[in-house]
Amino acid sequence: MKPVRKAIFPVAGFGTRFLPATKAVPKEMLPVVDRPLIQYAVDEAKAAGIEQMIFVTGRNKGAIEDYFDRAFEIETDLAAKGKQSFIDLLETTRLAPGKAAFVRQQQMLGLGHAVACARSLVGDEPFAVLLPDELLWNPASPCLTQMTETYEKKGGNVVAVLEVPADQTHKYGIVDPGAQDGRATEIKRMVEKPAQGAAPSNLALVGRYILQPEIFDLLDKGERGAGGEIQLTDAMEKLIGVQPFHAQTFDGTRHDCGDNAGFIQANIALALERPEIAGSIRAFIANI
Repeated sequence: MKPVRKAIFPVAGFGTRFLPATKAVPKEMLPVVDRPLIQYAVDEAKAAGIEQMIFVTGRNKGAIEDYFDRAFEIETDLAAKGKQSFIDLLETTRLAPGKAAFVRQQQMLGLGHAVACARSLVGDEPFAVLLPDELLWNPASPCLTQMTETYEKKGGNVVAVLEVPADQTHKYGIVDPGAQDGRATEIKRMVEKPAQGAAPSNLALVGRYILQPEIFDLLDKGERGAGGEIQLTDAMEKLIGVQPFHAQTFDGTRHDCGDNAGFIQANIALALERPEIAGSIRAFIANI
């Protein structure tokens, strides 16, 4: 079994729900407290032992590449002012040469297409996919770490799931569960956004995947699914029964930062975990 060394971050989307802010700022650079969304996803990947981060970007996404570079001018100014603590903070955002790669998705043809754009960088080995606008929060045991532990036991493919209300299943990819082993569940099939009342379970995919390289051959066929796009879920469905496929029920809190309300909730929730600001935030909430 090959280890998972590379992770793909699909970050080419327009961030339409956050216009006009995302007219000039990538959605992935919007901050939750004091770190951009993309930083949380990269930190999660690092914690799971990922060695190379592959960003699938689009036009006007240069700020993401700049963010993970060295900020020489800022660091020089901070050094002159003796502000070493800020320099140390900036060090945590830098990805060393060779640890980050950037590839363009030139057409918005769906998540499956975005993943396929990174094929030449991934090569013939398993890889992870992380959707940055899904902030899956468990600092003690990040989601991808939980998934990697299941991958090392089960092999094959592993996806993260969470239980969602029955009246919300039509908004997600839903798994049809088989045998369960702790928080790992065998997958019999997947259904992308099933009709209301037709979902095989309430276990919804939440933007974290460990996949085998054979999925690229399926994605390269360019078959269109829901919304006329190349759906990652459709390609994964075809690997079920061919390779081991399990769902890892995430032990932690999910914040849907692709949604305006979810983004604000994430800021409040994570701010309340910061001792230096929690008191004033709590007082403000109580006051309003």
